[in-house]
Amino acid sequence: MKVLTETVLRAEFKHKAPAQYFVNPDVLITPSARQYLRDKNVKLVIQSKEQSEQDKKKCAHKHEMEYEELKTPEHKIIPKYISYYSGGIYEKKPEHMTQIHGNKLVYKDHPRIILRGKLDSFQSEILTFQILADAKGEKRLVEELEDVLIYIREILRAEVLNEDLNKREVIGLNEEQLREMSHHPKKYFGIGHILPNYEMGEIMIGLNSLRSSVREVEIAAVTAFKKECEVERLGIIRALNRLSSCIYIIMCKYKAGLYK
Repeated sequence: MKVLTETVLRAEFKHKAPAQYFVNPDVLITPSARQYLRDKNVKLVIQSKEQSEQDKKKCAHKHEMEYEELKTPEHKIIPKYISYYSGGIYEKKPEHMTQIHGNKLVYKDHPRIILRGKLDSFQSEILTFQILADAKGEKRLVEELEDVLIYIREILRAEVLNEDLNKREVIGLNEEQLREMSHHPKKYFGIGHILPNYEMGEIMIGLNSLRSSVREVEIAAVTAFKKECEVERLGIIRALNRLSSCIYIIMCKYKAGLYK
């Protein structure tokens, strides 16, 4: 089977693009080639079999354009990029698409890509807050947030590589302890539940912003992994839920003066 690719079109249109481009019905046109024709405002015309045969006889003496041939199965070409949706082949990554895994491309508003963006943004927020906390001399607080930052990166890696997320402690607490202590601050820190207000100052309000941000990341994860009545990657969703508990515990510890 013959394949019409963007590379072939670029070579043929090097000097000038035609108003119409005629293609035989037995030629496979790659998605990137179709997009290239649209970008150049070239009308794609698929010839009928009868027209194709007539043109072959008329133009037998002319130099025919060389199409890229698909190789036999034993020498199968591995395409650079493949559409996650249709299986179409791309020679170059379109600006509106990105890799979901391997060489599979999805639109940039795919739920898993949105989740990755949320995870990336959350890392940025932690780093920004660490600068504030460090400037105020809160070294122990900065160190505990570094552990949170590392864990977020582990979550992102597990999602991108489709790997299992290893359970581990965060700020020295396992999942059960994070849940228990965040639900009973009076028992563990000697303070009641925190209702944020501006008088708490930059550190507490900054921590509360981190807590609310990780909630948004958790919701993005549920959206990304929800499949009808089932939810995949529960380990990642559970980890994000516990991280919101973790940030709340950090708030309680700070208010209780345990970072002094």
